Amino acid sequence: MSKATTTKRGPAKAATAPFAEIVMVCAKCAKRQGLGAKAVRGGLKRALKADPRGRKVRVVQTGCLGLCPKRSLTLATAGSLGAGRLLVLDPALEPAAMIDALLPARTDRP
Repeated sequence: MSKATTTKRGPAKAATAPFAEIVMVCAKCAKRQGLGAKAVRGGLKRALKADPRGRKVRVVQTGCLGLCPKRSLTLATAGSLGAGRLLVLDPALEPAAMIDALLPARTDRP
């Protein structure tokens, strides 16, 4: 593990995150679909490791995100939350397809 760089700004400190993106999986939605958040999280993590783009992504399970769709999963990323959106995906999707929907390819990189 590398050392994080910290800076002091007022009463709070900031540190460099060891990941570039974050994906949040609603545990309640996963449970309602009979999958379990750990299974969804594990599938996404395996798909990310096999992804040739080599992104550093943290996948976490959260409590209820408040949307509660029927027969779907609710997920969020930092970008989607910044835009005020939650992502609703079909639980039958393969984890690699979920990753493509959650983290589209960046156009700012060559």
